[in-house]
Amino acid sequence: MILINGSPLDVSLIAGEYPENSVQRRVLEQMSISPEKYRYGDTDQLRFELDMRNEIVNAARALSRSGLRFAVFRRSAVNPDYWDRTDNGGFRLKRGVKASEAIKDIYKNGQKYATECATAMVIVYYGALLRMLPEETFNSFFRSVYLMNWHRLDPLLREVGTPARAADIMPGDRGYFRNPDVDPETPELQGENVIVLPRGVFYGHGIGIATSGSIIRFLNENRREGAERSAYFMDTAARPDFMKLYGTFRNTGERAAARSA
Repeated sequence: MILINGSPLDVSLIAGEYPENSVQRRVLEQMSISPEKYRYGDTDQLRFELDMRNEIVNAARALSRSGLRFAVFRRSAVNPDYWDRTDNGGFRLKRGVKASEAIKDIYKNGQKYATECATAMVIVYYGALLRMLPEETFNSFFRSVYLMNWHRLDPLLREVGTPARAADIMPGDRGYFRNPDVDPETPELQGENVIVLPRGVFYGHGIGIATSGSIIRFLNENRREGAERSAYFMDTAARPDFMKLYGTFRNTGERAAARSA
């Protein structure tokens, strides 16, 4: 159920704004039939979340095509024109480089980069915000960027590092496949972070875009000898705080408009 300022929303009033089978329409319909209550102050807040989820999906698909390689942290790689590789394998934005240019380079020249799956998830969320915002706004908020799984997440993205049990898992959420009996020789395959996409598929770095069955089969091939427990998709999700993002960037836009008036 979707509540706008405390009242149930007639979804038909805004569903027509989005093409059939679009991410926005799918999420809107999923929310509307859910017993969970999704609360918004106005429909603009809801539209922001729908559009942001759409851009998360687009960014995940783009990253899957980028050539970004999978590697554990000790073997990570960066394009030194944009990033400094830290001793622990993280990516630190190079001094004097705009964050927008550095993030775009990962998508454009992914073959020059290598990292593990959690960091790839964070890159997806930065990519989505870059699609949502003017570059000037993006760069004003992200003057420094450090990419290394969930460490040192920017406050605006902190929630993507904290999964919680979710009544509904929707496109744009970060999910997790757990491999409880992972082979100790491949500890990096103890699980797979994924971005939930429409039509029952997921983006996982190193796996690509795949169904849950394909991901589970891959993880099951990397279990310890004699393992009996299958990998499985957890009923938890992490997602940005869409309302915090909406309030932050709306207020920025209003301040910019006031300065130019």
